[in-house]
Amino acid sequence: MKIPIKNLLVILPIFLISFDLVSENHTVKMLNQGAGGVMVFEPAVLKINLGDTVTFVSTDAAHNSASIPGMLPVNASSWNGQLSRDISVTFTTPGIYGYQCTPHAMMAMIGFIQVGGDSSNLQSVKNNAEKLKSTFVMNQSRLDDYLSLLSK
Repeated sequence: MKIPIKNLLVILPIFLISFDLVSENHTVKMLNQGAGGVMVFEPAVLKINLGDTVTFVSTDAAHNSASIPGMLPVNASSWNGQLSRDISVTFTTPGIYGYQCTPHAMMAMIGFIQVGGDSSNLQSVKNNAEKLKSTFVMNQSRLDDYLSLLSK
């Protein structure tokens, strides 16, 4: 059965609009002090749906959000926000994403986003977490605490 091109031109925009209506925009604050201690993202662990957007809000100055190499799903796009600037990232690849505040990474200012309930790259993230953890000068248990909140 062939569908005429003009029918596709009518159906496609409706599909794209409906996809946009179901995607959500989540907010993650970049903070000097929060419920989880000093130098934190709030929330630090976020579970979202495929196609959702996360806006990292520079609530306190001198923070950024940057993906952590080795802590992304295969074929996922990385990001590197500017200091003291909000950045929005739309997640189109399922899996677990690790991110950090670059100037405060040694203080374990990190977070995780799980997209689409997918944990297929969890072991890879855990393997890279061991290396990252060795660079922390404080909050050494934070990374393991966050990872324990992700679906296995």
